Amino acid sequence: MRVWTVHLPPGAAAGSVPSTAKPGKAPVLLREGWSFWALIFGPLWLLRHGCWALGIAGVAVVMGASLLPAPWDLAVAAALHMGLCLHGQDARRWTLARRGWKLVHVVAGRDEETATFRLVHAEPRLARLFAGEAA
Repeated sequence: MRVWTVHLPPGAAAGSVPSTAKPGKAPVLLREGWSFWALIFGPLWLLRHGCWALGIAGVAVVMGASLLPAPWDLAVAAALHMGLCLHGQDARRWTLARRGWKLVHVVAGRDEETATFRLVHAEPRLARLFAGEAA
């Protein structure tokens, strides 16, 4: 089973319908662990997930690494990609926290759908937040 963290948008309080939250913002579930796509795409993966500051810094590191001599350029790029592979989801959590999202729950499930079901079963008041996503 995988472990997922649940983040509520700014203005949403755990167990309440977010009256001050922008419409269309549903809770976000982020999987714990490493990311294969972050290993392959590196800083572009961060940019794809809205981690702008870290993504731009990563692109700058890769560009700077290309100026290094032959064995070191590949080593620096590989180290960056491996670090993003192992800690990319943590970077996404950090970005959400900086934007005011609140970590409210941790849930386990085989996939995101199962984790959402288990979350709604454990915290029925959060079901309204997910129902707003479908509307």
